[in-house]
Amino acid sequence: MIIFISGSINAGKSTVAKIVAGKIKNCAILEIDELRQFVNWLPIDQAVSICLENAVFIIKKFSQKKIDVVVPYPLSEKNYRYLKKSLKGLKEKIYFFTLNPDLKSVLRNRGTRKLSVKEKNRIKYHYQIGINQPSFGITINNTNQTANQTAKIILKNIK
Repeated sequence: MIIFISGSINAGKSTVAKIVAGKIKNCAILEIDELRQFVNWLPIDQAVSICLENAVFIIKKFSQKKIDVVVPYPLSEKNYRYLKKSLKGLKEKIYFFTLNPDLKSVLRNRGTRKLSVKEKNRIKYHYQIGINQPSFGITINNTNQTANQTAKIILKNIK
């Protein structure tokens, strides 16, 4: 199975992805942000399509090896459509979840992470364009939840 966990920066995607992947046998976590590091000199609007193409390639390789994949990444409607089209034909079920904490809480520093001004502006942009409330998948308001509680909701909804 392939599980996408979307949401804005600082919504808890990576933390929840680690918990979810830890509960599934033979499961990899594909951090698309790590793929971005290969072309970090490119403007983000140019890099995203390259990173998504590479992610599709990697997901297909894991699929061939019967390895489930959890993918934490902020998905726009356009990128969702691209992924659905590009992964069509895979036998694995594909799930989409979006973490949607309220804007006030997602703009706060969490744990040891200190948000930069650039990250805070990106979060506000994500909320303006609706990354936090897409038309696809299951949206989870995780404002008052622990990462474990959010992971339980995801695990309950995958079959």
